Amino acid sequence: MASFVRPALLRQTGLASASTRAFSTKLAAGVSHSKPAASVLSRQAVRSAFAKDALPSSMRVAAFHAGGRQQILPPLPQSIHGTVNDAAPVPPSDPSHGSYHWTFERLISASLIPLTIAPFASGSLNPMTDAILCGAILIHSHIGFEALVIDYIPSKRLPKIRLLFWWGLRAATVLVGVGLYEFETNDVGVTEAIKRIWTA
Repeated sequence: MASFVRPALLRQTGLASASTRAFSTKLAAGVSHSKPAASVLSRQAVRSAFAKDALPSSMRVAAFHAGGRQQILPPLPQSIHGTVNDAAPVPPSDPSHGSYHWTFERLISASLIPLTIAPFASGSLNPMTDAILCGAILIHSHIGFEALVIDYIPSKRLPKIRLLFWWGLRAATVLVGVGLYEFETNDVGVTEAIKRIWTA
């Protein structure tokens, strides 16, 4: 019901305010005396006055949205290198950054499934299995965040920010690795902690 009423109310309010402006004796800003009165009072003039003056641009674009359009992060300055006839640069092929890297990522991801299930299914909480699981989780997380930095922080446009995130990721990986090592050697370990939380 409200969806039928709202446009009608907006139209009536706009037409009323536009016709009030058309009949008023005061000049609006930027209006000259050169227009004849008949054209101002015509229905087309009232509609265009409604469209231009009665509703703000945000309501004209999207009448049912709560607020206007705002760019949260405006685009960075654009720059064009070369001409339109230049070929796209192709990086040199390297298997360690290509097929080997992809295969290693898939192997780490696939190995997490049995490494997660094995300590609980076998019933024995072996520290070696726990250490391998922690290492696989750490490498998997590092590769995932590394891909995020590569995809969303381009080195051509944001070289300093990318370098900052790159070293921040490395520092966080080392910090988490030290924390996992301390938890494994001086505490109960990851799988035992999960078992205790699960049965608490």
